[in-house]
Amino acid sequence: MAIIGGIEGGGTKFVCAIAKEDGTILREDRFPTTTPAETIGRATEFFRRESEAHGELKSIGIASFGPVDLDRQSSTYGFITTTPKPGWAQTRFAGAFEDAFRVPVGFDTDVNGAALGESKWGAGQGLNTLVYFTIGTGIGGGAMVDSSLVHGMVHPEMGHIRVRHDLARDPYSGSCPYHGDCFEGMASGPAIGGRWGVPAYDLSDDHPAWDLEADYIADALHTVICTISPQRIILGGGVMEQQQLFPMIRKRVQASLNGYVQSPAITDAIDDYIVPPALGNQAGIKGALALALAALDQPVDL
Repeated sequence: MAIIGGIEGGGTKFVCAIAKEDGTILREDRFPTTTPAETIGRATEFFRRESEAHGELKSIGIASFGPVDLDRQSSTYGFITTTPKPGWAQTRFAGAFEDAFRVPVGFDTDVNGAALGESKWGAGQGLNTLVYFTIGTGIGGGAMVDSSLVHGMVHPEMGHIRVRHDLARDPYSGSCPYHGDCFEGMASGPAIGGRWGVPAYDLSDDHPAWDLEADYIADALHTVICTISPQRIILGGGVMEQQQLFPMIRKRVQASLNGYVQSPAITDAIDDYIVPPALGNQAGIKGALALALAALDQPVDL
């Protein structure tokens, strides 16, 4: 059985794992995201050390924070591009591991990776069209349509779609430095903290913040349902650890669609339609391993 590696590259922390091709994780390490040189160096050292212990790596998958360049014809393919994270803009990411290990490297966004991981081992098994959102420090969405991850001109940026903003009800201007009151600007963890003056995790379950949060999330899901028509929507990330949000969101999505989308998934089984990740906090790293599996037969692009 092949030995593969995965990197969940987040703006706050990196998770690295070495695993069997059936997804069984043999060893995992987590460490803060610091400078590119230090962080990529630490990940490289992890794979060197663990491949000596468990066997030669056959491929590596990287599920990265972004924006990233996914165009294989581009001179900056495999780069983190215009990220606001200090020091990381225009960082050559995938290529550093191709250089170090001479193996194929699968590379995609962290949310596309999580969507792939849930499709292979989690809440998306048996489905060919699904959407995965992470709602936390930022908001991102990954999509699988007809069993393929969605790429286009760049990659989906579902965290930056517009949501309805009632200024009389919610005068908060939004936290997004690019768009102000887009989805991420209104519903991310920093937006909740900025609006209420305390971190989201310090708010009680019955705080009015959660009614507002459920409305913004339901707005975004209405748009995605009418655009992509996913067979399931998976909501992960730190904000979604507030389990009371799920029934609130489901009810608001049904009300917003108002009977227009005539599918039993919406009308009769919405509890099984809008769900948390079955892989829990391992969705990201399992997604990276799924990207490594998909890369096994790719040529090494050096």
